[in-house]
Amino acid sequence: MLKLGGYINILIAVGHIVGLIWADKMFKVTGIGKEMTELAQIHNSLPYLLTVFGAVMFFIFGFYGLSADNKFRKLPFLKPVIFLIAGIYLLRGVGGLIADKIQETNSTTETMYSLVAVAIGLLFLIGGLKKWKFINDEKITNR
Repeated sequence: MLKLGGYINILIAVGHIVGLIWADKMFKVTGIGKEMTELAQIHNSLPYLLTVFGAVMFFIFGFYGLSADNKFRKLPFLKPVIFLIAGIYLLRGVGGLIADKIQETNSTTETMYSLVAVAIGLLFLIGGLKKWKFINDEKITNR
């Protein structure tokens, strides 16, 4: 689970970097065109810097997922960071779903982003719980 979460984060990071080639189109398709236009009015490099920063964070999340699955060197504070990443994703996903419900803005795109965030958060949470033996990996059978 942690390996899958790690690879998904690296894929998202690469998508951010590659998307900069068509930045305006990417911002519009992802639904943040207006916000990025406002940032560009402050300074034209801000949308690009924010996107690169986001990509770096996704790379870091990915490397932590791979590190926890022993596919990458051991990174510092591995255990708390894995659960922090899970919390960030779950907060983003569940918070997005709640905000959409409260504001009655049920955008299909935003709902999908929120569900993906919940799924990735669960990969990190359940993967971390299994790795550090908070939950048993064996199937429970009825007796």
